[in-house]
Amino acid sequence: MASTSLRLGVLGSGKGSNYRAIQDVIDRGELAAETVIVISDVETAGILDHARSHGIRAEYLVPGKFRTKLEPEAEARLVQLLQEAKVDLVVLAGYMRMVKTPLLEAFPGKIINIHPSLLPAFPGLEAWKQALVAGAEKTGCTVHYVDAGMDTGEIIAQREVPVFADDTPETLHARIQMAEHILYPEVIAKFAKS
Repeated sequence: MASTSLRLGVLGSGKGSNYRAIQDVIDRGELAAETVIVISDVETAGILDHARSHGIRAEYLVPGKFRTKLEPEAEARLVQLLQEAKVDLVVLAGYMRMVKTPLLEAFPGKIINIHPSLLPAFPGLEAWKQALVAGAEKTGCTVHYVDAGMDTGEIIAQREVPVFADDTPETLHARIQMAEHILYPEVIAKFAKS
């Protein structure tokens, strides 16, 4: 990959389907970016295995005692790892912790997330279930800048997904993920060109 490619640092807590979609586009040569580090707060996360299988640096970050945020020492280590890797853009891909001041200050305007709803509707966990309970006729996904709030950062792009009468949480979530896997690489490509 050319040295002028966008250097991505990916944070994730799970199997990493959005990261895999991004990496697939990079591997096909369709995105001028390079994943330089993948970091997870879950030691057994599939996202780490996928990174290792591609020869990409994969780091487990011991999160500490809190469920929704990192300990201050872990947050400082996270910033250090990303800075050492010379990351241009921090990509949250199923990262289940709130991002705090040290990271926000270290990478201002350079942290993005994808959320499975048309924000500002249905922030937080299991947004597809929230959409079904609310009787929404459409939902979708949103790529947004990360700020100190929960899914409150400036919206970059969205893609709509219809909600069908016979949808289950699983079928709706699967359809939203298909849209996410297209939208997220498209947004990252715009960063790569800027």
